[in-house]
Amino acid sequence: MDHEKIIRISELAGDAILEIYNRNNNLQVSHKDDNSPLTEADLAAHDIIIKGLQSIDDTPIISEEGRVGNPLSSETCWLVDPLDGTKEFIKRNGMFTVNIALMLRDKNRWKPIFGVVHAPVTKITWFGGIMIPSERRGQDGSGLIIINPSKYPAPVRLVASGTHRGENDEKFAERLGNYDLVRMGSSLKACIVAEGSADLYPRFGPTSCWDIAAAHAVVSGAGGSVLDPKGKTLDYDIIDKILNPYFLVTSDDRWTKDWIYQNNSV
Repeated sequence: MDHEKIIRISELAGDAILEIYNRNNNLQVSHKDDNSPLTEADLAAHDIIIKGLQSIDDTPIISEEGRVGNPLSSETCWLVDPLDGTKEFIKRNGMFTVNIALMLRDKNRWKPIFGVVHAPVTKITWFGGIMIPSERRGQDGSGLIIINPSKYPAPVRLVASGTHRGENDEKFAERLGNYDLVRMGSSLKACIVAEGSADLYPRFGPTSCWDIAAAHAVVSGAGGSVLDPKGKTLDYDIIDKILNPYFLVTSDDRWTKDWIYQNNSV
């Protein structure tokens, strides 16, 4: 796999999103069956990514906006969110990304082995996985990235969604003791854990497999973990049950017991 080609595809999709984002006219927003928003930018990015990936080979593709090929006919599959953070896009706060993950099949479960997360507004790209070490590319700095857990007694750097934060989030945060809270949208939350700028990103709200798989790969390639409610490495059903369970993106296993306890009490 030529990872530079995948990165370039994500950048082209990001450019198309940004062109629509920067228009002066009002955004046209429709809603899908699950009431999630859909914009012209979602579809434009989807078309670019599908055409780009198909130009490389015939690996099946599952995108939030459509499917190409049969994933069960292959050991690998692309998993794509053309515009992660559509609500953030509509709010024009810049906190949205393009997510492309290469998934490896184990019977009826899948794990990400490579991922690209591209932020169109800042033009920062995170990529990597178990295939290659994770990197960050951006105008304000580029290079290999690695997790960097806070040392006690420094506050735990906790990342939370800008729009999703409820009772479970508050209870888990209380168990951490001293913490600093950073609010952020889309898969950017996982990427800043991967690059060492945060410690934890707990997610108790609903997500789909394409929302986190690419960032999961980046976190893994940087030495971090993405855990399911039982403290095991999160895996995915990308075909039938696309919704994820609760998950924790973490830079260190010292918070795993608190995570498991919290989920046993939910």
